[in-house]
Amino acid sequence: MAFEYIKALHIIFVITWFAGLFYIVRLFIYQTEAYQRPPEEQKILAPQLNLMASRLWLIITWPSAILTLIFGFWVLYYRWGFMQLGFMHAKLGFVLFLYIYHFICHKIYKDLQQGITNWTSTQLRIWNEVATILLFAIVFLIVLKSLISVVWGIVGLVVLSALMMAGIKWYKKVRQNKGEI
Repeated sequence: MAFEYIKALHIIFVITWFAGLFYIVRLFIYQTEAYQRPPEEQKILAPQLNLMASRLWLIITWPSAILTLIFGFWVLYYRWGFMQLGFMHAKLGFVLFLYIYHFICHKIYKDLQQGITNWTSTQLRIWNEVATILLFAIVFLIVLKSLISVVWGIVGLVVLSALMMAGIKWYKKVRQNKGEI
């Protein structure tokens, strides 16, 4: 019975972690665009967006990432036999990429809190989709538990990535036509 509670907590913190990752990059986009505004607008927008990013990142996203890791190891302890299966190695590889993504987001967060914009809003829009791709990979691997599915999953991820890139380009074109960029 304890295992079910641990697994439920792991899933809950995975969800809150992804929610934080998805929203923080949107805030990065807004922060980057705010720094391109006239000084009087920057003076209003930047502090508010910095506060929102700080609360999201430090109160929700980081704790969720840490608790996901703790409960994930705990679940793995109960299901150690899964470590002999190839799908689990692949899944843990994608999880490692997700933590790398998280640390890169932390660097972007720290830079933007200091007013340093090293990424364009378009680059950040593309970066935002990396978490989506990792989410798809991890969920399909853990649900299907099959390395054969990984091949099809990778094909699906490539197609999904291409569709997302097309969507980003289309959205940028729409914004340009409306004079928002």
